[in-house]
Amino acid sequence: MSSWPGATPVSTRNARFQQWEALLGNRTKRTRSGLFLIHGVRPITLAVERGWPIESMLLAANHRRSTWAEGVLAAVEVPRFAVADELLRELGGKDDETPELIALGRLRPDDLGRVDLTGDAPLLVVFDRPASPGNLGTLVRSADAFGARGVLVAGHAADIYDPRTVRASTGSLFTLPVVHVPAAADVLTWLGQQRDDLRIIGTDEAAQTTVDRLDFRGPTVVVVGNETSGMSAAWRAACTDMASIPIGGAASSLNAASAATVVLYEAARQRGFPFLGGSGGQ
Repeated sequence: MSSWPGATPVSTRNARFQQWEALLGNRTKRTRSGLFLIHGVRPITLAVERGWPIESMLLAANHRRSTWAEGVLAAVEVPRFAVADELLRELGGKDDETPELIALGRLRPDDLGRVDLTGDAPLLVVFDRPASPGNLGTLVRSADAFGARGVLVAGHAADIYDPRTVRASTGSLFTLPVVHVPAAADVLTWLGQQRDDLRIIGTDEAAQTTVDRLDFRGPTVVVVGNETSGMSAAWRAACTDMASIPIGGAASSLNAASAATVVLYEAARQRGFPFLGGSGGQ
């Protein structure tokens, strides 16, 4: 069956396959097993390049081996499973496409120690209770692109390791610390322990000050609220400033991740785009 030497064949919906399948949509299973699925060329490549812990590789049994796949497999020595194409297609989440590889990654601990706020002007993003995995992944991608040190996901929120989050981040999840923290109070206590010069700027369409009139050049935390209800009372009280984004047309507001992207771009612009690509550590 397998064109992959040394790979264990999986051709039926056995117990192992069912465990992998559960990782697609069951957050509890991901948490209990400590594993999640990584789809796509760029996310898998970045996960491997940045040393993200990989548990195993799932390979399309009848897929022709590409140079990319050969390179990925040469870079990580983990168990390999040659999965029947129709089964791997189910795990890939796309009915019309069989992925060549799917990586099985290990969850990273929600340790705030992964986030570095030292230095002259760290930039950090807090997403308060995001409901949409796609929005969360998009915000992680933007935070990475515009030089943030990390993303803190506060409160009851979409799962960082949901396949939709991972896919929307286009691999930035593996280059930037993304940490879930149970409550706003936990984040605020930690921020206070790190430094006392942080400016906390919230985003709100009703704010009187537009984003271009605020100073983002110093140590800054950007807070993005829930897509429907906005920021919680705790975060509103913690903010030193509130920023709005002037918009026109028929739109009443911007999507939360889109709004965050605009704010992060403004912060990067004011800082003179000091980054050269990539940011943060794990």
